[in-house]
Formats: sequence, C-alpha cells, structure tokens
Amino acid sequence: MTTAVHPVDDVPPLRQLAAFGLQHVLAMYAGAVAVPLIVGGAMKLPAADLAYLITADLLVCGIATLIQCIGFWRFGARLPIVQGCTFAAVSPMVLIGTKGGGLPAIYGSVIVAGLAIMLLAPVFGRLLRFFPPLVTGTVILIIGLSLLPVAGNWAAGGQGAQDFGAPRNLALAAFVLALVLGVQRFAPAFLSRIAVLVGITVGLAVAVPFGFADFGGVRDADWVGISTPFHFGTPVFHASAIASMLVVALVTMTETTGDLIAVGEMTGRRARPRSLADGLRADGLSTILGGVFNTFPYTAFAQNVGLVGMTRVRSRWVVAASGGMLVLLGLLPKLGAVVAAIPAPVLGGAGLVMFGTVAASGLRALAEVDFRGNHNPTVVAVSVAVGMLPVGVPTVYAGFPDWFQTVMNSGISAGCLTAILLNVLFNHRPPKAGSVSAEADGLAGGGREEGVEEPREEIV
Repeated sequence: MTTAVHPVDDVPPLRQLAAFGLQHVLAMYAGAVAVPLIVGGAMKLPAADLAYLITADLLVCGIATLIQCIGFWRFGARLPIVQGCTFAAVSPMVLIGTKGGGLPAIYGSVIVAGLAIMLLAPVFGRLLRFFPPLVTGTVILIIGLSLLPVAGNWAAGGQGAQDFGAPRNLALAAFVLALVLGVQRFAPAFLSRIAVLVGITVGLAVAVPFGFADFGGVRDADWVGISTPFHFGTPVFHASAIASMLVVALVTMTETTGDLIAVGEMTGRRARPRSLADGLRADGLSTILGGVFNTFPYTAFAQNVGLVGMTRVRSRWVVAASGGMLVLLGLLPKLGAVVAAIPAPVLGGAGLVMFGTVAASGLRALAEVDFRGNHNPTVVAVSVAVGMLPVGVPTVYAGFPDWFQTVMNSGISAGCLTAILLNVLFNHRPPKAGSVSAEADGLAGGGREEGVEEPREEIV
C-alpha cells in the first residue's frame, strides 16, 4: 500500500518546479535588493561596493531559503518559506553604519543577533503572549511609515544629488508608481503579482534614454564571483549597536513566527512548537551567515507567504528551487551592478508602493484587535508617536549618549520597545476597580485584545 505524500513534500514536474520557483524569485526580488540599496546608499558607498552588497545578499537569500525549506537536523521549518533581508533592521543599520562604526560594526551586531536568535528559538514560544496582534501590527505599521521617507528621497533623486527635487526626477517616480498601480489593477494575474518588478524594469528602460542611469560599473563588474567572508573588514562589536540589533532580532523572530504559522495553516501542515523553534533557529543561522558574508539579518518574506496562498502551490521544493535560483543570481556580480545602476527616482516610485504595503500589512494585523472600551488605542497611538519622533525630528536625541541614540534614533526600535512596555502595562496587569477596562463588557485583564493569551496558532 502506497502512503500518500503530503502536498508540502510533493515534488512537481521539473517544468512546473522551474516556473513556480521563478515566480517566487520575481515576487521577492525587488524587496530583497531594497535593503542593501537603502543601507549602502545612506552610507554613500561606491557603485562597486553597492553591487557587492546586492550579490552577497542574493547569495545568502538563496542559502537561507534552502536551509528553511529543505532543513537539516534541527534547522529549518521544512515549509515553503522564502527568506530575505528584513526591513526592520534598516533604520538601526543606517545609524550604525553612518555614525557608529561603519559596515564592520553592522556585521558585528548582526552576528550577535543571529546567535541570540538561535539561543532564544526554543523558548520564544513562552514570550509570544507579549507579542499579540496589538504589538506586532503596531511595529509593522511603524516599519512601513519609517521607510516612506526613504522612498521620498529616492523619488526626489537621492540624498546628496545635485538635482534633488528636480521635476524630472519626480515625474519619473510618478510614472513608475502609476505603472505599478496599472499593472496591479489591469494586467493578468501573473503580471499583477510582480507589478513592482515590472515597474522597475520598464522605468529603467525609460530612464536610460533620458540620461538617468550610469552603467559604467556594469562594464567593470566580473561575470562570475563569490562573496568572501569579512570582505569589508573584521567585525567590530559595539555594545550600543548590539543592543539595537537585539531589539530587531525580537521583531524578526515575531515576524517569522507569524509567517510560519500562516504558511502552516495554508498548506495543511500546522506549525508546532518544535517546527517553530527549528524555523527560528534557521533564521538565526542565516543571520550569522549574513554577518560573515557581508549582508544583513534574515527573516521570512511575507509577500511570498501571500503568494503561497494565492497560487495554492504548497510544495516546499518549489520554494527550494527559488532558493537555488537566488544562489545562482548571487554568483553573478554583473547582475548586481545592473541593479545598483537603477536610478533613484525609479526606486522611489516602486518604494512608495513597497513600503506603503508594509504599513498596510500592519493595519491588517491591527484589524484583528478589539479597540472598544479598553486602552488599546492608547498603546497604538503612543507607540506610533514615539516611533515616528526620530523620523520626523532626526536630531531629537542629539544630546543623549551614543548608546541611547543608536537604540532610540531608530523609529522601529523605539516604537517596538514602547509597544511592548505599554501592552504589558495596560493588558498584563489586573485593572483597577471602576476603570474603563474593568467595566468593558467581556474584556477582563486590562482590556487585552481578543486572543492575547491564546497560542499564536489560534490567533491566525
């Protein structure tokens, strides 16, 4: 008698494997290269270094995806999960890179964060009650909002550009934005799922004749190459940088946990404590590899989780095939140089959609929260305010010590810490007699949102 193969473990025919795997690569590519572009651009790295960051990122994206999908020993959830650089680390890494020791300090903090994720993986389930949808939704909303100024600077021509704010820059960004929206609305389903990539590709084609792009770095780049460990120098370990990255590690662990549970529900293989721990442990290992091979922290990519749900292709081997493709792309430095040559306004038009989508994901998570007769609106309001303060007023903490600035000048770190503390204050302490929370119908325990003490599986 033949035992039926679970859809997650099924291996489709080679033609389907390649087509579906390529679709996952296309769905995540723009988001994958955005992090090295943002960090490298903020540090004003030369084009060659920027191209190196992009190819290193793609290489480790592929390795991390293979670890998560195929797995070995206690590493990998063995679910269809694509791994990529997390946006949650962008603001802290920009601050560390520009003011706290450059790329070596970034990589030192990334390696420590990866080790922390590996150590915390088995016990993280016990901490999940401190990360209900109220907290995670608020943090994701802050991530999206804090990245929007980056897209705005790109649209205007890039920080430091001589023609910053020129009408032609904004016109090109608006064209790309309109193209992305048009493809998403009117194109066939397959193209609509890769609308951002289509917008960047067509935008680049339009920008070239008008002199926006400089492809000199592409001619100088090698056809084949590999990222070597510690290319930018031996890692440096600064306490303030590590503290900031550890906060990011908590955010990424929460993000990956939610994605693993969601994929488990979609595929019919529900995530259990052991598989969650294995998935988080793979996250930690990939993040350590990122610090060694000149890239950044890794997490599950939410857009590919959505793609699994839309296509209903549940095989982890499809996503493993996309991981193999990413490894190949990471071995082609010339391709990285092409991406590095994309004009800032093109990225700005696409970035408005990408980062706005991140913020919208946070709002979608907050839609699960009960805001009636409790203090949850206060938690969201104050957390977003504290998170956006350094974004709107970058010098607000200029008089504080460096370690404090590294943590609090990141709107994501500041907002995350505030959301956790306020959620504990209002929702994990007994309410005072006669308080709004105590009187709220059916909302005991400080007006906590529905499901705050339930396992994450039940929330999803």
